[in-house]
Amino acid sequence: MNYFKHLFGPVPSRRMGLSLGISPIPEGYCNYSCIYCQLGRTDHMTNTRQSFFEVSDIINEFKQWLRLKKEVDVITIVGEGEPTLYKNLGQLLIELKKLTNIPIAVITNGALLSEKEVRDDLKYADIVLPSFDATNDEDFIKINRSYGKMDFSKVFEGLKQFSKEFKGQLWIEIMLVKGYNDSEEKLIALKDLLDQVEYDRIFINTPVRPPAESYAHEPSDETIEMATGILGGVAINHLISNGFSSDITDDYEAIVSIIKRHPMNQFEIKSFLEIRLCENINEIFNRLSQDEKIEVVEYKGYKTYRG
Repeated sequence: MNYFKHLFGPVPSRRMGLSLGISPIPEGYCNYSCIYCQLGRTDHMTNTRQSFFEVSDIINEFKQWLRLKKEVDVITIVGEGEPTLYKNLGQLLIELKKLTNIPIAVITNGALLSEKEVRDDLKYADIVLPSFDATNDEDFIKINRSYGKMDFSKVFEGLKQFSKEFKGQLWIEIMLVKGYNDSEEKLIALKDLLDQVEYDRIFINTPVRPPAESYAHEPSDETIEMATGILGGVAINHLISNGFSSDITDDYEAIVSIIKRHPMNQFEIKSFLEIRLCENINEIFNRLSQDEKIEVVEYKGYKTYRG
């Protein structure tokens, strides 16, 4: 029975296939509290990089996972908040690449790309996926709700600088929120800024899972189509993903391990359990509903579970 503290999944990624997640930070540490965040509101707002965990502890878990001989498409440093807050990120990436040829991606909000130390750490990744949702301070504050008084122009300049230095794949992710950044005017402004960035792909996302704030709604299909036309990107909701997976043998603990970092709706959980030939699916759902550490959110007519 394998209980990993830092590894989770594999989980389906519509951008990258089947992804083994690695979390190098404690739960809820971030320098943003985005209105659309699927993990809910940020519990520990900080902009200070820290050595939260020993690199050796994470690597030892990864070595254990390698012995299981599971196949994944990508290893994703994603965390339960903002992974670039992990001060030893560069060292972690170096040590992981000594052990595997599987591509390693880092999903980041991009807030710290203005810091050379962060850009230097990220150069060891194969793919970096920064978020970019606003074009000015006003929208930046409304959507991303950053720590302290972050300057949007500094965040943008950091992204631009990193794009010129990074030798791997740079994939920009834009989260469109209805009434905030989805008008034709704002989309054209996004395009004007991104024309200054040397990226490889753009992904357009929407709040398909329960957001931190109930007022963060999905734009219409017509708006998403307009956005893909203006930005030249790919709408993530048009991509197909594989199912969830876990190396934890206990069905309940496997689900809890996943939803701490990646919320699952009731249909995803049911499918996950059926694939594992679970014989007590109703009992699992009852335990989830009664677990005080699990939040059950009614959203779009179904229940989503997050840790």
